[in-house]
Amino acid sequence: MLTGADLLAKVKELADASKSELVRATGYLSTKKDGSERLNYTAFYEALLEAKGMNLGERSGKEHQRPGRKLSYATKVQFNGNLMVGRAYTALLELRPGDVFEIKLGRRQIRLVPVGASDDDD
Repeated sequence: MLTGADLLAKVKELADASKSELVRATGYLSTKKDGSERLNYTAFYEALLEAKGMNLGERSGKEHQRPGRKLSYATKVQFNGNLMVGRAYTALLELRPGDVFEIKLGRRQIRLVPVGASDDDD
């Protein structure tokens, strides 16, 4: 399977070819159990977009979440009075078990300041 500059060059070379010929010529095919050929259009188009500098699906480890779920940056007080901040948020801030914070109360707000840091640090 061609990638990067090689893929772009081949696509340019075969500009008049059909889509299936283009996918086949760039190596994006596999063999089914029955021996027939399967063209992998999705992998081809993803590689083409990546070669052109667009990266649609890759995420770094820090940003990894379940597909379809997004952080809402909102929470609510639970029935027992606790306020929960989930793992996804602490991972974004690279917090680790044992990190210590000072609780600062303001007018209808709560700020968590790492012990030893100034209030102005973000």
